[in-house]
Amino acid sequence: MATFPAPDGTVLAYHESGSATGAPLICLPGGPMQDSVYFDGLGGLAARRRVIRLDLRGTGASAVPEDASSYRCDRLVGDVEALRVHLGLDTIDVLGHSAGANLAALYTARHPERVARLVLVTPGTAAVGLDTTGEERLAAARRPWREGEPWFAGAYAALEDLAAGRGGPDTFQAVAPFFHGTWDEAARRRHADGHRQRNGEAAGVYGGEGAFEPAATRAAFAEFGRPVLVVAGEGDANTPVPTATAYAGLFPVSTLAVLAGAGHFPWHDDAEWFAKTVDAFLS
Repeated sequence: MATFPAPDGTVLAYHESGSATGAPLICLPGGPMQDSVYFDGLGGLAARRRVIRLDLRGTGASAVPEDASSYRCDRLVGDVEALRVHLGLDTIDVLGHSAGANLAALYTARHPERVARLVLVTPGTAAVGLDTTGEERLAAARRPWREGEPWFAGAYAALEDLAAGRGGPDTFQAVAPFFHGTWDEAARRRHADGHRQRNGEAAGVYGGEGAFEPAATRAAFAEFGRPVLVVAGEGDANTPVPTATAYAGLFPVSTLAVLAGAGHFPWHDDAEWFAKTVDAFLS
């Protein structure tokens, strides 16, 4: 682990692994505001690439800021830029997962000349204003390998409630299996860990009023001519394939890669496929 100062003086931590040579891949975690430890080597990508995962302020080993409003996504862009400067790099490859893709999007829109390649893994879409319909989420959930599972009926009923605008916190918990390709013991453990690793206060601020200007971000993407990879999971009810496809379509130069049998964390569903796909794109 190493540290560097954010523009407001908050001490931020990052973790580097993999090859000491080659361009680094800056990895921005989702949650939102979850400890970056959940990246867990990104399915072996760290064995192929110099991977640097950033602990966003108030998460992991990074310090809690004095000003809680600095958790807002657009204000975190300065932290990513400070990391680039600290590393002494002219350009960086950036990977954003889930809600972290919103931060990757805002960084790219504000500093397009600093982003060599952009990887968006099952991306959250608030930064670009893309909507996902309830039926698209339900269709993603209805995968053949799931429908015979003992938990499917209850989880699907909960997802139907959410799609219809009903339900509460317990309903959100009930649909957790549809974020994972396989709802096995390992997935249950990772899901439980995710709650412990997340800064709830920061998450509540992350997407607050004023954080996103979707029209401006989409306009910036239309002018962004460098390569973009969007990775989707076939069975991800959070970012279904139609949503990921629409996201990839916002860029002049993009590739969409869909992993069969996968959910919101594709590196857990097929580590070799994920590492090879991202490494090949970055190469």
